Amino acid sequence: MESSLLYFVGLSVSGLAVGSLYALIALGFVLIYKATKIVNFAQGEAIMVAAFICYYLVTLFQLSFWVALPLTMLLTGLLGVLSERLVLRPMLGEPVFSVVMVTIGLSIFLRSLAGIFFGHHNYVFPSPFPAEGLRVGGVVLSYTHLWSMLASFVLMLAFFIFFKFTNMGLSMRGTANDQDAVALMGVNVRRVFALTWGLAFLIAAVAGIFLANVMVLNVGLAFVAISAFPAVILGGMESVPGAIVGGLAIGLIENLAGGYLDQVIGGGVKDVTPFVVLFVILMIRPYGLFGQEEIERV
Repeated sequence: MESSLLYFVGLSVSGLAVGSLYALIALGFVLIYKATKIVNFAQGEAIMVAAFICYYLVTLFQLSFWVALPLTMLLTGLLGVLSERLVLRPMLGEPVFSVVMVTIGLSIFLRSLAGIFFGHHNYVFPSPFPAEGLRVGGVVLSYTHLWSMLASFVLMLAFFIFFKFTNMGLSMRGTANDQDAVALMGVNVRRVFALTWGLAFLIAAVAGIFLANVMVLNVGLAFVAISAFPAVILGGMESVPGAIVGGLAIGLIENLAGGYLDQVIGGGVKDVTPFVVLFVILMIRPYGLFGQEEIERV
């Protein structure tokens, strides 16, 4: 009985750790969607590019991980601003479908570019965390998981304070609600768009770096964003708290399903679980747990 409880606790903690990274990825999706009504399909590539940047800063330039981390966040944030300026800004006023297709093109471009520069090999990220875990009672907790949860929650708290108490945060919230109204009040909407993309890519950088510590680093790391997308739907496309709750829930459900059902079925349950949740949510509550239901009167 005790061993079963310890197994459950271990699965739950590692699930919450992965879920906290899913929450960061979902938060990046939600930020861009709230401000621009566009789903950014290049978010996964931002995760992957950031992980490679940090990897080479640590291995090639011999920087400390704690120096490479903020530097990678800065560089990836600048990549987000540059993407908005060069790729998305010329599409302002165009149909939403066209802009979404541009983000898909951006994702393919970044993935191909990463393949050219970084190759398609598997890399092992030089983790700064101790290999042995922290033993709490009978449960062994990975330092990588603990640090990823801590970094995620600190970043989420920082963004909560930013949106709630800073002028730029208030401008971003206003732009998300009514672009025309805030433009009449003197807010530079285009600057808000650029900052939103920069912040979304910055968030992706943190998720990518910590994912590289728990997964194999390669170009395929970009596809992790697909697993995080059900968290966006679960929480609601326009809800920041929903992205956090959805990410944690998906990570927890995915890990528990993999831990228990893989033994019965023989594998593969963990990978498909997020999409099963996605289908169920779309059928029962398509606007998400915290999303706003839109009613059209004809």
